[in-house]
Amino acid sequence: MTEFPLESLMCHRDNLEHVLDNLKEGIIAHDLQRRIFFFNREAERITGYGREEVLGRDCHEAFGTPFCGRRCTFCEPSPDPPENTDYSLSVNTKSGEMRRIEMTVTRMHDDVGDPTGILASFRDVTDLVRLQLRTGDMTRFGNIIGHDSKMLSVFKQIRDVAGYDYPVHVSGETGTGKELVANAIHNESRRAGAPFVPINCGALPEGLIETELFGHVKGAFSGAIRDKKGRFELADGGTVFLDEVAELSNAMQAKLLRFLQEGKFERVGGEQTLRVNVRVISATNQNLKKEVERNRFREDLFYRLNVIPIHLPPLRERRIDIPNLVDHFLKEAAERYGREPLEISSSALALMLDYRWPGNVRELQNAVQFAFVRSGGKRITPESLPMELREAEAVCGHRGPAKKLEIETVRTAIERTGGNKAKAAKLMGVGRATLYRFLNEHPELS
Repeated sequence: MTEFPLESLMCHRDNLEHVLDNLKEGIIAHDLQRRIFFFNREAERITGYGREEVLGRDCHEAFGTPFCGRRCTFCEPSPDPPENTDYSLSVNTKSGEMRRIEMTVTRMHDDVGDPTGILASFRDVTDLVRLQLRTGDMTRFGNIIGHDSKMLSVFKQIRDVAGYDYPVHVSGETGTGKELVANAIHNESRRAGAPFVPINCGALPEGLIETELFGHVKGAFSGAIRDKKGRFELADGGTVFLDEVAELSNAMQAKLLRFLQEGKFERVGGEQTLRVNVRVISATNQNLKKEVERNRFREDLFYRLNVIPIHLPPLRERRIDIPNLVDHFLKEAAERYGREPLEISSSALALMLDYRWPGNVRELQNAVQFAFVRSGGKRITPESLPMELREAEAVCGHRGPAKKLEIETVRTAIERTGGNKAKAAKLMGVGRATLYRFLNEHPELS
């Protein structure tokens, strides 16, 4: 039997297409004019489009919008795609369903090294993400860390709302990570790759906030020596995050309402009406509904912003996440300063689990950074922690184990570890004896 070299087999078009058609990854390839010339069977399955519908067509037109969303490098007049890049994005299938895919984009070259097009391979991870959320195996989502049931619910909400452009309002105490949630929604959506523009409404002076949001024209006021784009213009195609939105004055609330209703505005001092395409996500640490009742916030604006509400729980209500957060912040500090990650003693972790964290995750991060410096590169002990934590222990040091743990925290830990009490104790950062004493006092958990 004659043996054919592998190169000869692969150079035969039918053989190559047969190989690519049997991959478990979707493959799409287009030339420098975005004309699709290859679309394999798995790509058909994931997107719902048949190859006869897309071959030979501009990939922006074949799928209704750019297949790569706002990450597309071929939207510019003179595209300069990277040699190789990986990212995750959400795509709309032919039936309108949103699917999460992980994609690798590679630039193709001819025999002399000139670019000839793009080859993209992608796999559908939608069902994997759903399974991780359902089983509680997910410990982080984007840059948000947590596997408490309350955080898994937040992760599911982020995934559910990312595919729609409806306004989202994120509420929660200071330091709970509202901007991280807004960023995760942006990165999960088809707007990922376009600008994400955060605006701290409470930090901007009243006299400057309008020009910051909407921009100004030259000569609009003293010091306006040139035209300036506002944050909404800079975010065109992407997402605007309005933090501390309850701090806006009544006049600015009216201007924001008009923008949300009509999608248009004028720069300060200008007459030309401008339109931009942005998604608006807002946040506040106040109860916006009560602010409406007190006539401090416009009711019509409240309903415009609060289309999809997401509430972030305070850290004291998800103590099971504290060990993972501490480990994450310690690794961050070690990487930043080129050191080995430090260990934290069980007694120091117990102090952290017992503290109420009024500043939430931000305060926890500060405490870890303080301990990282104070420990001098050694194991973190209670003496390494900030004074507030040690003073809280001095006041409450004689509390029994029932007060060190909370019923919901213990129940969640036992569920996460499949009933393994030793693993549950380790997960919560307490000794097994502490957990067993707590379970004896709460037989309903056993």
